[in-house]
Order: sequence, then C-alpha cells, then structure tokens
Amino acid sequence: QVQLVESGGGLVQPGGSLRLSCAASGDIFNFYRMSWYRQTPGKQRALVAGVTSGGTTNYADSVRGRFTISRDNAKKNTVYLQMNTLKPEGTAVYYCNAHRVHLTGEYDYWGQGTQVTVSA
Repeated sequence: QVQLVESGGGLVQPGGSLRLSCAASGDIFNFYRMSWYRQTPGKQRALVAGVTSGGTTNYADSVRGRFTISRDNAKKNTVYLQMNTLKPEGTAVYYCNAHRVHLTGEYDYWGQGTQVTVSA
C-alpha cells in the first residue's frame, strides 16, 4: 500500500502561482506512475498531469504550458505540481494519485485532497 499526503493548496489571485506537493510512503515509489487530478462540485475527477517513474509527462490541454509536474525519486518520494498563471477555473480540490500495474492487478491510491481557490 501507498500513503499519500498532499500540501500546498490555498487561495491565490488570478495570474498567480502555487506549488502542490504529495509525499508518498509505504511502498517503493519508483513502482508507481504519479498523477494529479482535480474535482469541482458535481463533476467527475479529471486528470491534470501525470509522470511515469522514468519521467515521461502528460498534461490536460487546459493546463499544458502553465503547469509542470515533477517527481523526486531519489530522496523525498514526492511528486510536485507547479501551477503558474492560474485561472479562476482552476479552482478545485486537487488530488494526488499513485497508480501501479502488477501481475496481480492494477492498484490506485489517493491522497485526501487539497483545496486550490483562484479568486481576486
């Protein structure tokens, strides 16, 4: 199992920046593809960005060029989401996800979520 703890959310003005962190523990971090999702009331959780253990990244079209996902495999077992030029539609609860494909099946673990509010 993997335990995920997010931090870094808060209130920011449009055009501002925030960096989210997600610290992982409990299993070998390198086994997992790490992602950030976000969710607003009444909507499904949606992928924001993902990064493989090898460093390959992917982004939702709405954040590409403004958000950057990265991971520290060596020391901190942490994945980050640097969010720049934030827009009001970026207001959501952001969740960290760890995903692993194993011979016994696929496994997903989630953090508790961190609120990001983009407002003047």
